[in-house]
Amino acid sequence: MDLAILKRIILEQHEIIKNMHVVQRENEIEGGSNRILVGLRRAGKTTMLYRLVLSLVESGIDWHQIIYINFEDERLDGFTADDFDDILAIKVELTDKEGWFFFDEIQNVPLWEKFCRRLADSKMHVFVTGSNARMLSREMESILGGRFLSTLVFPYSFREYLEAERIPHDSDAMLKTDSSSRILRAFDEYLHFGGFPENIGRSNRREYVSSVYRKVLEGDIITRREIRNPISLRLMVKKIAESVKDTISYNRIAAAMKGIGVRMNPQTAIDYMSYMEEAYLIFPVRNWFSPFSGRESVRKHYFTDTGILSLFLVDRDPVLLENMIASEFYRRHPADLEESVAFVKSAKTGLDIDFYLPAEQVLIQVSYSLDQSSREREVNALVKAGRLMPDVRRFIILTFSESGTIEAGDIRIEVMPVWRWLLEG
Repeated sequence: MDLAILKRIILEQHEIIKNMHVVQRENEIEGGSNRILVGLRRAGKTTMLYRLVLSLVESGIDWHQIIYINFEDERLDGFTADDFDDILAIKVELTDKEGWFFFDEIQNVPLWEKFCRRLADSKMHVFVTGSNARMLSREMESILGGRFLSTLVFPYSFREYLEAERIPHDSDAMLKTDSSSRILRAFDEYLHFGGFPENIGRSNRREYVSSVYRKVLEGDIITRREIRNPISLRLMVKKIAESVKDTISYNRIAAAMKGIGVRMNPQTAIDYMSYMEEAYLIFPVRNWFSPFSGRESVRKHYFTDTGILSLFLVDRDPVLLENMIASEFYRRHPADLEESVAFVKSAKTGLDIDFYLPAEQVLIQVSYSLDQSSREREVNALVKAGRLMPDVRRFIILTFSESGTIEAGDIRIEVMPVWRWLLEG
């Protein structure tokens, strides 16, 4: 590798980061541990690294200590494992202080993991991202030998989305008519197009989301898992999208596929579902009242980014709203979602509650709007749950734009627009 070219790439990357408007993420990573950033494609792993670089410089780290290389740079075509030592040579040329190494899309170079393990063993600071299907956390933690921690990166939260759009959203802004109107318009866009950072400001946001979905499906699932019948997988994703608000079992999804002319047995449904979860396309939420034997087989499935779900639905904003809330819970509880969030459904008692937070003892219903019939339905469900679940301390109905309180029996129900709930945390 030409050392002059490699050095130029590193110094040019410094300038790119310096001039980039980088949104502060809610789950910022720290520089104390070696990290591999994983998650849905285009979720913002690169900009997460940019934030860390800027915070390190603000703390006193010199730019020459920052070795940031994006391996998608065409000037690095032909870079091989034999060239990795050239990176160390450039670092020594730039500074004799400790180095901070950032490798973006490093999966393009064979044997990269051995080099990263060597750096980690030498007490270097190493941060890695990649969008290749091999860069899934379950594999990487094993391949890197326990020397790296995985950080799951999500598309923008609504707060981060507003930051990227430079829309004020503090408590004063939420009270003012003009600024709250801007927030609500942004929320409608966020609901339909999701939170992919690179989609901000694009004229055709749906087209971008569609391209991300195709890459996830084709690259992270079909190619990686050598799916012999990709049409069946595509149809299954569509069927899951149409069933987001409903519980779905492997037997049921296999039967549904047969109903549209696709032969599929329950084991294939299990495999396909696990592949989607591995690629961070979807995630499960369990029924709090399910017996242990049914926790894995009968669950609800939501999409990590609501923009992808919207590709399959027309005029189904209530479904998108519930999915958005579920994905926010996933963002808040990436490591312990199963114990932190559930839905409540019981044929025996008739309970049917969208979300239950057991640690906080909170019940949440989702209703796009509260007309007379929906208000009666949601209130009655919460009143009934309050009688059968006496430890619950808080009852909430989340809507698109309505707010207020409802006194019903012995409970007080908070009515809150989802956008405000997202911003108030």
